[in-house]
Amino acid sequence: MRWNLKSKPQKEKVQALQNALQVDEIVATLLVQRGIETFEQAKQFFRPTLEDLYDPYLMMDMDKAVNRIELAITNNERILVFGDYDVDGTTAVSLVSSYLKTITPNIATYIPDRYAEGYGVSYKGIDFADDNGFSLIIALDCGIKSIDHVKYAKEKGIDFIICDHHRPGEFLPDAVAILDPKREDCSYPYDELCGCGVGFKLIQALGKNRNQTIENLVPYLDLVATAIAADIVPITGENRVLAKFGLEVINSNPRAGIKALIQNVKKKELTITDVVFTVAPRINAAGRIHHGDYAVRLLTEFNLEQAEEVAKEIEQFNSDRKDLDKQITKEALLQIQENQEEKSFSTVVYNENWHKGVIGIVASRLVENYYRPTIVFTKSGDKLSASARSVKDFDIYNALEACSEHLEQFGGHMYAAGMTLLEENYQNFKQAFEEVVQQTLHPDLQTPEIEFDAEIQLTDINPKLVRILKQFEPYGPQNMTPLFLVKDLTDSGYAKTLGSEGEHLKAYVKQNDSDSFGAIGFGLGNKIDIVKNFSKFDAIVSIEENEWRDVVTLQLQLRDIKSLND
Repeated sequence: MRWNLKSKPQKEKVQALQNALQVDEIVATLLVQRGIETFEQAKQFFRPTLEDLYDPYLMMDMDKAVNRIELAITNNERILVFGDYDVDGTTAVSLVSSYLKTITPNIATYIPDRYAEGYGVSYKGIDFADDNGFSLIIALDCGIKSIDHVKYAKEKGIDFIICDHHRPGEFLPDAVAILDPKREDCSYPYDELCGCGVGFKLIQALGKNRNQTIENLVPYLDLVATAIAADIVPITGENRVLAKFGLEVINSNPRAGIKALIQNVKKKELTITDVVFTVAPRINAAGRIHHGDYAVRLLTEFNLEQAEEVAKEIEQFNSDRKDLDKQITKEALLQIQENQEEKSFSTVVYNENWHKGVIGIVASRLVENYYRPTIVFTKSGDKLSASARSVKDFDIYNALEACSEHLEQFGGHMYAAGMTLLEENYQNFKQAFEEVVQQTLHPDLQTPEIEFDAEIQLTDINPKLVRILKQFEPYGPQNMTPLFLVKDLTDSGYAKTLGSEGEHLKAYVKQNDSDSFGAIGFGLGNKIDIVKNFSKFDAIVSIEENEWRDVVTLQLQLRDIKSLND
């Protein structure tokens, strides 16, 4: 890994904030790095409130969306809440549908089948609405590029409200309302909401219309926090407020479905990271292995016993997903080796038998292995379907746009995307994508990077610092867990490997005459020789509390280590 110091903030700004807040230089540095430079900004960062949320009517078309929904309620129209099959989509559908059901019974949900219909708004879904007398579809976490689908629905007398957060194309669908903070003509102050976040702004506007306060909507924030965690959106601004209060709901009074998923987690308090690794994969597994409807059933169930039954089924889906993921990753790595593509600039692999539900996870695994922009294809009907994952700072969406002549359709973000193409175009696309990546991937981006916030001494680490760092939570993109460089460490002589294959490293480290700290390095077991025999080494670490048998101690998590001889 390349070790790089994050942009060093101006000393004057750090000093001014340090004086204003009466905190250590380390804390002031971390805050300025996050764009927090004044007492007021720091107060809002450390003490966010629900009042910090923006007026939903600042979003383009919000008034149109609310008016159309109110008209539908008044006229007893049937409303279909439609959403993608991933965590963001299913939480958004669960949120909007469960809110609307408190006003009108004429609500149903629709999650497209990942295999039969694919991503986004589908003709099959519109036909379902037509056959069952729905005159309004609210599309969540999808729809911004569904020009033909919306036109098709309009011909059948069905209106569309689109709530999306993906980048719009050159033209917008002819919908009644399009809520998307990434619209160029939308001046909403925060444009990093996830799909469920946009859905929350919609119910916030509907609630405002009914003289409800934000407090009335707090029970829905467990869904929003789950979506924010899973969709890896920046945890800044409005997302940070929604995530913080959503986590409080998850930890104090979650809905039955989430409670059923987390009741076996042996932690007093879940963090965003816990949600990413425990709740999100299970919700995702429903759409990956069986059908996203299971996730909506779970998240809209009020009876805990019923929720536990659905959670059991989803747990099995997740177990099946893990097995598939492991097997397909092994086959993909073998394909790369057999084709002698280890030194390519990109990874593009294809097998018609690979399970469509896990190719995104496999793409992420391949990025971990070769660290380069990666696309995994499988057969889907008469076309090939793929998931793409990128490396830090490389925009894979732009790369796909440059190869779009070979694609049927594509969409996504800077770091993750999906696409379809005709099988006869696969080789031409693969070659074109490799050429684009080769021309645009900066050499520095071909090696994994670990950025640290500051250099510290072990003597700087104390309970007070940890208490303040806990107030930086929830962590996530653009507010990552602070990482520190600590130099000239030695192990106290007790270093060992842990895990069935010795994959983790456990040590007790000192710096000169400092007290020793317990340190754990997940995945660093192969570097034990660096710390043996009292050899000096440098480390990038995060600081955490380790709870063992009701005793809490400070612990370093080793993110990477390097011998001083390197």
